[in-house]
Amino acid sequence: MRADPLTEIDDIMTLTQIPKIRLFALVMLITGSIDSIRNLPVSAMFGSELIFYFLIGALIFLIPVALVSAELSSTFAAAEGGIYGWVQHAFGDNLAFLAIWLQWINTMVWYPTILSFIAATAAFLINPELASNKWYLLSVILSTFWLMTLMNLRGLKTSANFASFCAVTGMLIPMALIIGLAIAWWISGQPLQIHMDWNHIVPHLHQSQSWSSLTAIMTSYLGMELAAVHVNDVNHPRRTFPLALLISVLLIMTTMIMGSLAIAFVLPHDKINLVEGVMQTFQHFLASYHLSAFLPVVAIMLLLGSLGGMINWIISPAKGLALAAKNQFLPAALAKENEHGVPNRILILQAILVSLFTTSYFLVPSVNTAYWLLTDLSTEIYMLMYVLMFLAGLRLRYKFTNIERPFEIPGKKVGVWLTCGLGLLGCTLTIIVGFIAPDNLPMHAGWNYSTLFSIGMCALLLPALGFMAYRKRQVRITQVQS
Repeated sequence: MRADPLTEIDDIMTLTQIPKIRLFALVMLITGSIDSIRNLPVSAMFGSELIFYFLIGALIFLIPVALVSAELSSTFAAAEGGIYGWVQHAFGDNLAFLAIWLQWINTMVWYPTILSFIAATAAFLINPELASNKWYLLSVILSTFWLMTLMNLRGLKTSANFASFCAVTGMLIPMALIIGLAIAWWISGQPLQIHMDWNHIVPHLHQSQSWSSLTAIMTSYLGMELAAVHVNDVNHPRRTFPLALLISVLLIMTTMIMGSLAIAFVLPHDKINLVEGVMQTFQHFLASYHLSAFLPVVAIMLLLGSLGGMINWIISPAKGLALAAKNQFLPAALAKENEHGVPNRILILQAILVSLFTTSYFLVPSVNTAYWLLTDLSTEIYMLMYVLMFLAGLRLRYKFTNIERPFEIPGKKVGVWLTCGLGLLGCTLTIIVGFIAPDNLPMHAGWNYSTLFSIGMCALLLPALGFMAYRKRQVRITQVQS
């Protein structure tokens, strides 16, 4: 029988006296995982309409995710594994495994996109033309990810400190810089590539193509719940997590809207490159202000920010998957941890899989197309996980009525239904529009985007069913042996 969650929380709070991650580090860990400057070109493609979609996305997704994550992480603090523990308490082992599988496999698809941004940014220090060279991208992606994996093998403290440094140096400072340059550009009366009037900010919602913007915006908001797996690594998690999430929401919304507009201000729609768009923008701004000499410094900061943003994404889903391995969904060998408490075998396995996923750059006609396809697949898979999270939030409110909730979604039952309902609406809309490709992405002759996208979705989901069958067989064997 599973222990009572409240008893587990009290035990953990008694044992955990020394903080391992402080509030500032936690905010940087969360913000750095989500608020990536590399997402800006994707949303900038949609011009001034991005303001509307960012606000809608915050209402029907980011804020609901933050509220549900705050309640679940502070209430079920001992449920290590974040989403795995929450869904397990709500619906049992099988759906808990499905949730953590969706979170983990999504990152396998996502890694090549952020790694390609790192490679393209590094190219500006060598030769900007390399940003469109697939062999260059492949070599940088593989070497960078394996180095980051080795760093995570040294434990949470090392990776968290590195992530905090990178978030400030490589995310907050460059984000403030690009926003400041854009504001100065606007105030000085320089020409803008977009219109900022009401008619252009509000999109034509009857056009299905315009809704493809939602995928890009939702991608910018993914991962708010990710830091919940570290709830036992902070002091006073019941207070620290909700506060960290609130600060992170405000930072993310402000910087993503203004940063995306900065790119849209100076780059024509058809000239925005999804991989190197940030460096294109900085290059344009700095050249206009006769500051081109600082471009290498900006490139180095962006590299640090991207590397720091990857830290939590590498270790957090792996820790959740290790819990699933302990529950017999995966071979027991994968649950092994090294002397730093890190599931080293899972980290090595995911590094191998990421290496295989990078071959997608050789299966599509352009880097832009590969980037969008992988981003779209990653977002859709993650949205399915969020559906389980919102349903778990509803279920746990009714299943554990007497448990103390240090942070509770405002409005009692009406509030939790409204919050989870908005979240489910956001997930559903994103899943539907995910099958629509932007008009400016070329595809190989004979390939339909929806068909290719559907094949990718099935390929990523089917293994989960196989592992559920594996677990059923292992349980049966254990019962026979006992």
